[in-house]
Amino acid sequence: MQLMDMDLDPLEFLTARRRALVGLGICLAFSAGVPLQAQSSLQGQMQLSAQVSAQTQAGSAAPSAPPVMISLDEAIRRAEINDPTYAGAVASGKTAAYDRGIARSTLLPGVIFHNQALYTQPNGLVNQGGQTGSQAAPIFIANNAVHEYASQAEVTETIGLARIASYQRVDFLAAQAAAEQEIARRGLVATVVNSYYSLLAADQKYTVTERAYDEAQNFDKLTRELEQGREVAHADVLKADLQMQQRSRDRDDARLNAERARLDLAVLLFPDPRTAFALEDGGAQPALPSRGDVEAAAQKNNPQLRSALAAVGASQKEVVAAKAGYLPDVGLAAVYGIDAPQFALSGPLVPGAGQAQNLGYSAAVTLDIPVWDWFATHDRVKQSEIRRQVAVTQLSYTQKRLIAQFDELYSEAVTAHDQLQSLSTSVNTAREGLRLTSLRYKAGESTALEVVDAQNQLTFAESARADGIVRYRMALANLQTLTGTL
Repeated sequence: MQLMDMDLDPLEFLTARRRALVGLGICLAFSAGVPLQAQSSLQGQMQLSAQVSAQTQAGSAAPSAPPVMISLDEAIRRAEINDPTYAGAVASGKTAAYDRGIARSTLLPGVIFHNQALYTQPNGLVNQGGQTGSQAAPIFIANNAVHEYASQAEVTETIGLARIASYQRVDFLAAQAAAEQEIARRGLVATVVNSYYSLLAADQKYTVTERAYDEAQNFDKLTRELEQGREVAHADVLKADLQMQQRSRDRDDARLNAERARLDLAVLLFPDPRTAFALEDGGAQPALPSRGDVEAAAQKNNPQLRSALAAVGASQKEVVAAKAGYLPDVGLAAVYGIDAPQFALSGPLVPGAGQAQNLGYSAAVTLDIPVWDWFATHDRVKQSEIRRQVAVTQLSYTQKRLIAQFDELYSEAVTAHDQLQSLSTSVNTAREGLRLTSLRYKAGESTALEVVDAQNQLTFAESARADGIVRYRMALANLQTLTGTL
């Protein structure tokens, strides 16, 4: 390159050349001054860095694990493991079963092995008691001897109507807890079904918005081409551009809703809600069962009704237990062992009288008759009767609510099922309308407003069909939950 071909001034060119030569000399001097070992170390570090970078790129380029396929039954199973509310209901059912065992133990005899060693200071005198006829008298008259040893097995039993009624009440409470556990399970099933099909609908709506955005892009491209050919006005381009912008926003919102629905379901199913998974669509829509079959199953297997009936039974037994406070209790006790001045099976040998036996038994029967408790038993009876009336009222309301709930859910399922065909027909009609309107627009027989309106109608119809499928699936799942088949 010659000097005249450059835009620099000759003086500036010489100055720049001088600076370049100085910089080159500094670099050569630096490389010459660096030891060979340092240069090899630097090259090794550069090679190691390159290897690490290559491994990182290879790891990032490796294919990720395929997403977990989740069916509705698998989703319900996983939710039963991870949901804390259902875990609390299961724990309540288990503790109620233990309460039944505890209450049953009060009806059975109790056995203890009593051991005691008692020493009492003597008073300095001798009495005529004891096994030998003469012993040191204890300073306390309530004690039998200075040295007293007791080692006895005691069997006790108390028989009373209150204990029997309390056990029967706990039995009803355990049945109520089991029914409440089933209610919690069915509530969890309803939540999982709602989240499951809501995610399917959200994914389908996102697909619809992507398709609508592509159509808007194609229409925008078409209007610009027609405008260049002076076949349409610039207003059509503006209308198509606005439609494309709106479809882009709709697509972003649909993607956000799908991500939110996916996280809501993942919280129920996985320890890590960011776990990748995919849902099984389930294929064709299942048929709606007959009203008679659903009604018979709902009456036969309904946990709300079982819970209300168990609550009434428990309240009735509570009244019986409270009234049993007016009746006496019978106590039985049997003792076998020793209670003597020596810790031995036999006493000392008495000349001419033989040897006393320390090992023996005794039995006792007690009858405690209540006489006066300042109306405490009367008040307990009144409290239990009030709670029984509340339980009866709750049972009546549950029965009426079950009838109304069945009619409501079955009518919802019938309506949603009947609308499925209509929604599919609307989608096909809107798709054909968009196709014909687009052809008419290309032929110059329709306006851009008509094309945009046809696109909106198709998008609305497809979204409505997705909502209709979720509505029918939810209605059918609610019926299955009501009958216990899901």
